[in-house]
Formats: sequence, C-alpha cells, structure tokens
Amino acid sequence: MQELVNTINNYVWSEALIYLCLGAGLFYSILTRFAQVRHFKEMCSLLLNNSSSDKGISSFQALAVSLSGRVGVGNIAGVAAAIGFGGPGAVFWMWVVAFLGASTAFAESTLGQVYKVEENGQYRGGPAYYFERCLGWRWLGILFAVSAIIGCGIFLPGVQANAVGNAVTQIFGDGNMVVTSFGEVGTHKLAALAVISIVLGFIIFGGIRRIANFTQVVVPFMALGYVIMALIVVFLNLDKVPGVFSLILSDAFTAQAGFGAAIGWGVKRGIYSNEAGQGTGPHAAAAAEVDHPAQQGLVQAFSVYVDTLFVCTATALMILITQQYNVVGELPAGQFIVQNVAADTAISSAAFTQLALNSVFGNFGQIFVGLALFFFAFTTILAYYYITETNVTYLNRVFKNRLPLVLFKVILMSMVAYGTVNASGYIWAIGDIGVGLMAWINVLGILVIFFIHKPAILCLKDYEDQKKAGGPIIFDPVKLGIKNATFWEKRLAKQQAESKKTP
Repeated sequence: MQELVNTINNYVWSEALIYLCLGAGLFYSILTRFAQVRHFKEMCSLLLNNSSSDKGISSFQALAVSLSGRVGVGNIAGVAAAIGFGGPGAVFWMWVVAFLGASTAFAESTLGQVYKVEENGQYRGGPAYYFERCLGWRWLGILFAVSAIIGCGIFLPGVQANAVGNAVTQIFGDGNMVVTSFGEVGTHKLAALAVISIVLGFIIFGGIRRIANFTQVVVPFMALGYVIMALIVVFLNLDKVPGVFSLILSDAFTAQAGFGAAIGWGVKRGIYSNEAGQGTGPHAAAAAEVDHPAQQGLVQAFSVYVDTLFVCTATALMILITQQYNVVGELPAGQFIVQNVAADTAISSAAFTQLALNSVFGNFGQIFVGLALFFFAFTTILAYYYITETNVTYLNRVFKNRLPLVLFKVILMSMVAYGTVNASGYIWAIGDIGVGLMAWINVLGILVIFFIHKPAILCLKDYEDQKKAGGPIIFDPVKLGIKNATFWEKRLAKQQAESKKTP
C-alpha cells in the first residue's frame, strides 16, 4: 500500500507541478504589479471589516476560516519534514512560494468572490463555480469538485486527525493498550477520538456560521501563542539568529540535500501549508460579505503571509536555532547529511519542533507542541469539511440533489476516526496526493481564465481606481465586461433601486 501511494505521489508531485506553482505565482505577481507588497497596508485595514449578514460572514471571519485550513499540521510537522528532507535551504523556498503565492491567492480568491452564488441562504463559491461561470466549462467544475471532495473529504482529514491523536499521546501518554482492527491503540487516544467526534459533529452540523464563530476565536489565539513561543526562543538565542539566516540563504542554492531536494520540499511543504494556488482559499473567500471582490482577494493574500512568513518561519527558527534536526540524503537511502538528534527521530512528524521547545522549556515544550498540534489540526479539519460541503453543494446543482450531504459528513468523520488511530507512515503521502490533484486543476484553470477573460486583474484595477477617486466602493461587473457575475449584477440593481427611493 505504501509503495503504491508513494508511486502516485511522485507522479502528482513531479517537477512540472512544482515549477507550475512557482511560475503561476510569479506570473500573477507581475500582472498585479506585486499587489502583495503595494497593498500591504490596505490588507491590514481590510482585516478590520466586521460587516456580515444573515447570508455571509465578515472578512475577518472568512480570513479565520481560510487560516484554519492554512495553519495546520504543515506549519509544525511539515516544516520539520522540509528541513529533514530538503535541508535548511528548503525554508527559503517556502518563503519564495509564500511571497509569490500571495498573488495567486489574491487571484483565486477574487475569482471566488466574483462568481459566487447565493444558495439556501448562504454564499457559495470556489474553483468549481468560477470554472463553470467564467469559462463555461462545467466539466472542469465537476472535475475540481470531485477532486476537492476526495482530497478534503477523504485524503487530507486523516493527516490532521493523525496529528491530533499523536498530540494527545504526547501530553497524556498512551494509557492502557486496547486491541482493535487497526492494531493496538491506547485508551487515551480512543478517548480523544470520542471527544473529537462529538465536538466536530456539533460544529459541522451547524454550517459555515458556526465554523466561522469557532475559528475566529481559536485561530488568532493559537497562531499568536505559537509565534510568541518562537520569539522567546529567538530572544534567548539572539547571537545565533544571524548564523541561522545565513545558513538558510546559503543552503538554498548550495543545498546539502541537493538543489532539487531543497526546492522540491520547500515548494511542496509551502503549498501544503499556505494552500496558495491549491484552490481551497476561494471557498471561504466567497462566503465573505464585502463591497468589492478585490477586497477579499487582498485579505486572502495576507493570510498566506500569516501562514508561511509568520507561523512556518517561527517553526523553522526554533528548529534551526536549537539545532534539533537531522537532514537525510536521497542516495544512499537513509544516510544522514546532518545528524544532530537520534537517528530514529521521525522526520515527517512534529518531533524536531518538540525537541526544539524541550531544549528551552523542558517538559512544558512537549505539552505546548501537543496543544498547538491539537488546535492547529482540529481547525484545519473544520476548514476541510466546509470545502467538502461547498463542492457537494455544487455537484447537487448539477445532478439535481442526488448527493446527500449528511453522507459526506459521515465519511469525513470516519476518515477522522481512521486517521486518529492509524499510525501508518504513508498518511502524509496520501495528503500530498489530495493537495496535488487540486493544485494541478486550479493553477492551470486560473491561468486559462486570465488568457481568456482577465476578471481578477480587471477587479484589481477597478478597485484601485475607486480608492484613488475617494469612493464610494461598488462593483459593476457589466461595466468591466465581466459576464455571469449574476450575484453582483442583482446586488447592484438592488442598491440602485434603493438609492432612487431615498430622497
């Protein structure tokens, strides 16, 4: 099974996908004139928009939902894996994919807003919607929706749930061992599974508003707490910081593990973590209540910075400053290029991060990493569910409500249960396949959209022009030549009708 999964993963994550993601980020960065830099101040101000409605959530809530998907196990265990397999230079390539990916996130999230729809009293949108409504390619919308359901509803929850289960055992130990069909499982992990299932079921059966209300509290708290811990480690080791940055930059181009390994692992783990181009961010972006699609595009671009430049960098600095890591070579298999910790330390796990904090804070470090993993992973599962629900809803529009949503809730919860108690090493590779399939479809799709219609670029220019003129901010898709943005057409017509009634 592991050999089959790894073979598929190698095909999905070929060099072609790695350079496609980097190329798409550079392409949109140039087209937007590096909006991720020019509009940084605007991004921060838009975060304060708390306008919501009975159909949509606020910009900040949408940011929190998308960050709950972005800030997950990849920020703790994924960064460790990037360093372990790609060397310290992989961190630099994570920064590159985040900087360039912020423009990709802007483009895809703006498209999510432009082509969103109102269904059953909620805003819905995402790649499936904009492929159909912008390109007229329903087949591509169906293909993405199916890949998103498989990736976010089946493959990816197991990765996060596995981390939740491991986090509990890090804090409380295994407890008594019980023989199950998955092998021996500790009673503490089984108890954690019961709690996770109850809380998860309560939240996901409450819809996007309940998910948003939960994540807007938990996500900022957990991310800030994690970054503060990293800053303490940095402050206590200020003399080592210049050397660490020098190591990252020098190893990025003269990589210990090989130049290809540094780029490959940096980009792969970067995309897995910040999800730029993957097509997951537009789902939450489309649910936001905003005056103009470009506003939420800019907010979502900022979320990539939060994920990679803040949280992932925090993990990398803790590991590299304390030197609690190993680097393995590809050939011969298993040979260490750098060995600072025990040879049996699992690379594709949070072990390096845990050891780094233990070296500074003692046993509290282990408990903190366990708690961080628990909350990071649990909120990511919530984001995966919302993405799954949105794409099931899309397919039900196509296939006349033949897919009962409750079935997919049960499937996702089953995969969470499987991932919590399963200890198979290939579970990360399964998650990579899910990410890769969505990334292939979405990145190619948004590039095609640009060459045919250019709606994201038109939206950015329109928003910049209105801001320069002093407002008010409105969105008129017909004026911009954007077709099938029916939600915005109806909204503008309603606003104009109401303004005529007002004396």
